[in-house]
Amino acid sequence: MTQRTDTPPAWDERAQLVTFLDYARDTARAKCEGVSAEDARKAPLPSSPLMTLCGLVSHLRWVEYYWFQLMFLGEELVGPLTEATDDDPDPEMRTAVDIPLPQLLAEYEEQSARYRRLVSDHDLDSTAKRPISDGRHVDLRWVILHLIEETSRHNGHLDVVRELVDGRTGA
Repeated sequence: MTQRTDTPPAWDERAQLVTFLDYARDTARAKCEGVSAEDARKAPLPSSPLMTLCGLVSHLRWVEYYWFQLMFLGEELVGPLTEATDDDPDPEMRTAVDIPLPQLLAEYEEQSARYRRLVSDHDLDSTAKRPISDGRHVDLRWVILHLIEETSRHNGHLDVVRELVDGRTGA
């Protein structure tokens, strides 16, 4: 069972931000525990055919990649996001049903560990190499806050999808 805490080891800003991001990540993992391979690929919402447990975990992984590696570090785009189009804006969700959920969760955790190191190696006031759509360069603090919001919002989606596919609630 995934252990989670929203209580930081210290009360400085960095510890609080990192703790809440990890709490949101751990909550996503907890919502996937014990689900069958078949249920992890089900899209129970007729108007959202990409919203599967696999798709949501993949999306969380690639959203973090986008903000930390592409936007903050300025690296080049790789992976399924290179296939995004106006007609298929979330290829990481579409292709995720072909990847076992345990593999997606393991990749998400490995990546989370890398990003914990990245955050510890940079000042929160460090600015992103790439600008956001309005031309401004956000700082690392904003990226972390954005990912807390994004992950927490998708945890609600995970909760709904999980209840619809196998009845499990909570986590």
